[in-house]
Amino acid sequence: MKSLSQRGQAMPSSPIRKLVPFADQAKAAGKHVYHLNIGQPDIKTPDSFMNPIKNLDMPVLEYGPSAGLTSLRKKMVEYYQRFDIDVDYEDILITTGGSEAIIFTLMAICDPGDEVIIPEPFYTNYNGFALEAGVNIVPITSGIEDNFQLPPIASLKEKITDKTRAIMICNPNNPTGYVYSKKEMLALRDIAQRHDLFLLSDEVYREFLYDGETHTSVMHLEGIDDRTIMLDSVSKRYSACGARIGMIVTKNRSVINAALKFGMARLCPPTIEQIGTEAGIDTPQSYFDEVINEYVERRNVMVAALKEMPGVVVPMPKGAFYLVVKLPVKDADAFARWLLTDFDVNNETVMVAPANGFYSTPGLGKDEVRIAYVLNVEDIRKAMHILAEGLKAYPGRIQ
Repeated sequence: MKSLSQRGQAMPSSPIRKLVPFADQAKAAGKHVYHLNIGQPDIKTPDSFMNPIKNLDMPVLEYGPSAGLTSLRKKMVEYYQRFDIDVDYEDILITTGGSEAIIFTLMAICDPGDEVIIPEPFYTNYNGFALEAGVNIVPITSGIEDNFQLPPIASLKEKITDKTRAIMICNPNNPTGYVYSKKEMLALRDIAQRHDLFLLSDEVYREFLYDGETHTSVMHLEGIDDRTIMLDSVSKRYSACGARIGMIVTKNRSVINAALKFGMARLCPPTIEQIGTEAGIDTPQSYFDEVINEYVERRNVMVAALKEMPGVVVPMPKGAFYLVVKLPVKDADAFARWLLTDFDVNNETVMVAPANGFYSTPGLGKDEVRIAYVLNVEDIRKAMHILAEGLKAYPGRIQ
């Protein structure tokens, strides 16, 4: 039998999902598993999003436009105006999730073998998206000791070659919760302009800001409209991860037109979820205020508990709903498996995401995990107690 393609063999497994078989085995054995590994909020999807779907009167579910419903694109203009982002509906391409937005963008601006510089740790699926597009990720490493802030610009400049096509960030950041400052964004603007690079910003977690932080969008940067590309999604904003609606936003119409051709090949994004998204844009601010307050409490409870655990290093995230934690273990991957296969407290255990999969540089993140604070406060307290007891009992703990 012929072997698989090199691409198929090289495609990385998601560190967020690769331990699912072990979690399933734990559940089959009667254990309750607290899922801290995945950014699936337990927050209720707003009625404003769901009601138009529930009440939909559509005799035929037809193909929609490849660029997305025009009414949704125009409604997105109103949404972005709330954040002082001034775009036209023709600057917006609707995609099947933020994942497709990233893949289409990479394929539109890069040739196979081109390079994109990304601060690590980064959202693990960037590795897979880059492989699909034939793009090489060139990482610059940020460290937990500096709260994962942008590495010095000098180190970024050292990575630029004649193959470099873009710099890409996630702001607020998944997996670290770091929020890039305006000063950092301006520095990225200057280097993109000086070296003729695209500047991509994954801004899925725009609403999730804490402690008075403000968000500087890539679309706020003046003088580089032709090279800034914002990537967006409704998954987290409306706790609608299954909706799979994303956006490419850029004033560079050549990029939009190129991405649209890829969009034509997949025909159209899902119509029903676009209808929900369009209505969801009118969700009252009170919904988001409650959500943010809830996440602040969850974050504070989790960080306080982690700080009490001997040997654990945890920065305070300022956005999104994740944090990266350094644990007193040699191999966080093995520890995460052990929690599911060999450990429980009163028949309960926890599932975390090993952080090595959020790095591109081999060997980094081996003693780190990403934890999502997407459970209610009571469950977070229970999960943190289990994690603390697990660290005490783990045979591979570093004393």
